[in-house]
Amino acid sequence: MRRALLLLICLAAARAAGEPLPRPEIDFAPRGYLCLRTHFEVTVDGVMDEMAWNENWTDPFVDIWGCHCPEPPLRTRVRMLWDDRALYIGAELEETHVWGTLTERDAVIYHDNDFEVFIDPDGDTHDYFELEINALGTVWDLFLEAPYRDGGPAVHEWDIQGLRTAVDVQGTLNTPGDIDIGWTVEIAIPWTALAERAGVRCPPADGDRWRLNFSRVQWEVEAGPEGYRKLEGPEKNWVWSPQGLVNMHYPEMWGVVEFEDLSIAADTDRVAADRVDRAGWALRQVYYAQRDHHAAEDACTPYRLELFIDEDALDTSWIQWPPDLQAEADAYSAAVRVNGRGILGIDQTGRLRWLD
Repeated sequence: MRRALLLLICLAAARAAGEPLPRPEIDFAPRGYLCLRTHFEVTVDGVMDEMAWNENWTDPFVDIWGCHCPEPPLRTRVRMLWDDRALYIGAELEETHVWGTLTERDAVIYHDNDFEVFIDPDGDTHDYFELEINALGTVWDLFLEAPYRDGGPAVHEWDIQGLRTAVDVQGTLNTPGDIDIGWTVEIAIPWTALAERAGVRCPPADGDRWRLNFSRVQWEVEAGPEGYRKLEGPEKNWVWSPQGLVNMHYPEMWGVVEFEDLSIAADTDRVAADRVDRAGWALRQVYYAQRDHHAAEDACTPYRLELFIDEDALDTSWIQWPPDLQAEADAYSAAVRVNGRGILGIDQTGRLRWLD
């Protein structure tokens, strides 16, 4: 069932016409994961044979589009742990031909097959961290003040101080004459490296929730007597929590990770989008529609903005809706009260903020 929510907003923003902002083409249903505290030592060697690791794997990765595409032919999955020092991430990537070419830190690692980590601690879709690694163990780490759609910038010179990573290849690296099993990755990200820009406490406390996602870039290659040759054509993008479009820089679509302080059996099924996540998604519809309006016409006069809401996909049961809308000459804001939490808002920058 669909209904039109008519939002009357007076803006005077001289912006050039352009293409509408792409929107995710799937329902808002981020995957969830319960990240357990460990009291055992984690040796970062790529093998994941320590007592700390349990069988609490994420669901296998899916195509970045989500339900529109078939399941990837090679399995990818992740597991996570934490303690007072670091967040630990272990990834397992099935691969029949393990290869890599890039050896310089902060090279554009996704030009090789790679594994990628995205972390938005406070879930505001701004000020987030990205880490990529290939089968050679080469790392690219960066910090984004905002998604590229909101002007960024990406801070490429930023490094994760104290980062530890390791790769283990189950097979032979860059040897096309055989069939490999795959490669595994272990990563330890110190809380101290995230604390300055996280916007929330680091390390987290029991019950804290962060927004994360993981991606795998996969290129088609041809094996020959002199090595591997990357074929022409687009790469495949396989992810933990689907984006609904080919763009990892839509943090509103990332998964939900809840930190558990007790050493108990993992109950990941209970980790799902909560009232705050749903409120953020409702406000994001205002943001999308605003962007579409500015792309479609020269917004120099007051205008009428129609925001169509799919009630089956937008849960407003825990929030005040429609939102409170304010407009100035070159800015807007929209806010909703989240029952039991406070007032959440969004504006033309695209950042979600608590207003009280």
